[in-house]
Amino acid sequence: MDRYPPIADHGLVGDLQTAALISAQGVVDWFPAPRFDSPSIFAALLDHDDGGHFGFAPDLRGSSCKQLYFPDSAVLVTRFLSPDGVGEVFDFMPPNDTDTPSDRHTLFRLVRAVRGTVHFELECRPRFDYARARHELSLDGEANGESVAMFRGPGITAYLQSSFPLERDQDDVRGRVTLNGGESAAAVFTVCAPDSPPPPPVTAHSATEQLWATVDFWQYWIRTSRYRGRWPDMVHRSAITLKLLTYAPTGAPVAAATTGLPEQVGGQRNWDYRYTWIRDGALSVRALLDLGFVDEAARFTRWLGDRMRAEADGGGERLQIMYRVDGDPRLPEELLPHLEGYRGSYPVRVGNAATGQLQLDIYGEALYALTEGRGVGVQVDYHDWKGLASTLDWLADHWDRPDEGVWETRGGRKDFTFSRVMCWVAFDRGLKLAAEYSRPADTARWTAARDTILDQVMERAWSDKEQALVQHYGDDVLDASLLLIPRLGFLAPRSPSWLSTLDAIDRTLVSDSLVHRYDPAASPDGLQGSEGTFSLCTYLYVDALAQAGRLRQARYAFEKMHTYANHVGLFAEEIGPSGEQLGNFPQAFTHLALIMAATTLDRALDEAWYGPGATRR
Repeated sequence: MDRYPPIADHGLVGDLQTAALISAQGVVDWFPAPRFDSPSIFAALLDHDDGGHFGFAPDLRGSSCKQLYFPDSAVLVTRFLSPDGVGEVFDFMPPNDTDTPSDRHTLFRLVRAVRGTVHFELECRPRFDYARARHELSLDGEANGESVAMFRGPGITAYLQSSFPLERDQDDVRGRVTLNGGESAAAVFTVCAPDSPPPPPVTAHSATEQLWATVDFWQYWIRTSRYRGRWPDMVHRSAITLKLLTYAPTGAPVAAATTGLPEQVGGQRNWDYRYTWIRDGALSVRALLDLGFVDEAARFTRWLGDRMRAEADGGGERLQIMYRVDGDPRLPEELLPHLEGYRGSYPVRVGNAATGQLQLDIYGEALYALTEGRGVGVQVDYHDWKGLASTLDWLADHWDRPDEGVWETRGGRKDFTFSRVMCWVAFDRGLKLAAEYSRPADTARWTAARDTILDQVMERAWSDKEQALVQHYGDDVLDASLLLIPRLGFLAPRSPSWLSTLDAIDRTLVSDSLVHRYDPAASPDGLQGSEGTFSLCTYLYVDALAQAGRLRQARYAFEKMHTYANHVGLFAEEIGPSGEQLGNFPQAFTHLALIMAATTLDRALDEAWYGPGATRR
């Protein structure tokens, strides 16, 4: 196995409460449990030698590896091909799509020989609590060749069951099984609370039944999509990825499945993304609604309403920028000095200190999500409305402040344009909700705040030099977050001031259709090192181009972006100078922006070809 395979050389499997990354060599390199934000059990991506891993692959000399998803599902298939034989590994986690958090999570690894005689080798080396805790192993072998290994860690127990013999390797286990063409074997890794009963016995037959039940779940779910556009494979893979990254008991999506993967290899921009950002979740509502996934959108809007109601009477800020998936606001950041980091990218962080930042844009994103949720019957009841109205009354007194901005820079507070635009959105959407539902509100005050923000932004954020709206007041730096402006309705998508801003972003931040967030050299962000282009921003660029009627440019940029997806259609946060994927993986924000861009571009192309309001479907 490679010490550190490329970030993009992985597929994602999950059960809607946690997830695992599996390399194209058949190695589980990342797996936290029982939740996305729990300590890891396997973390070889962050430390090859000490992080822990679970490998299960054929011993085929000179074999090539291929990886794909079983069609329209979250079942990952890794194939190993050689002149002597062909072997396959099916990795999956049965979905736990309930409102109840579970302490039991199971990763199935079903192997089979397709052709020839294939020798599969297993190596399971769990390292609990981010490899900070030791474990105890007990190993039992059954008379029929089945084995059960039990790993006791702090506050958690893991079972490895196999349909073939396992042997002890100090406190870890190894195994080997030889299969002829058409034969199968299984290894099943289950984590649970220490006092939970052990999992039921496993056979290759029972694992195969679980495989098809999991395939059925995903294929049934994706069939409810109403997308009929030009890019169904990419859009549906993104939808499945968003679903995989959503914590089912609350409906809250995490920003990514991992922590600590670098934005620059060897650099320090290594953050923990296993939490729910208000802005990510808010935009995911629109993306999910575009595809017809009403339940998922409604669940997040309810989670968001709970946050606003819970914090309406608190002192200080009325919302944090992020929370844990259960709504817990506590995310203390700490370093893991014993882990070397991906290819030496240190420090490795868990938790996220950005939760204490002031980012005023989140109020607009929250109101945007609640407004979009109207279309699926998510209504703000009286008590929710009181919390929402109280938040907007408070914001009317507090919106005009410098903040850290949408990109969570650590270079000091500034008057960020995007933050002001989103405060405008907050008041604009609040006024719409008050009118639609006839709710009590200080509409005169909200209207005055909304109009004052618009005037302020157009006067103070406009750069005569760039002929564009810029990142923050008093400077000429461009910022890709402003690509959301036409979607939000702050400016019309073909107004002269917006088209001029789009031109400035194009010449300043765009490189071969890929888009940088901003230029750190021109606008220092308090961090060392550089970063790649942001895949999210590239899709926002496509979305803005399509709305501006620049369809040839939009479609070419969209198609080119597909070439940067990994082999199973997944995106990390960034694209590096050589086209490599960087940052936490896979990133939900990128995939939801892909969906938004695809639906906008489909609509624009249909109207250009068939007339306003027409579709080709």
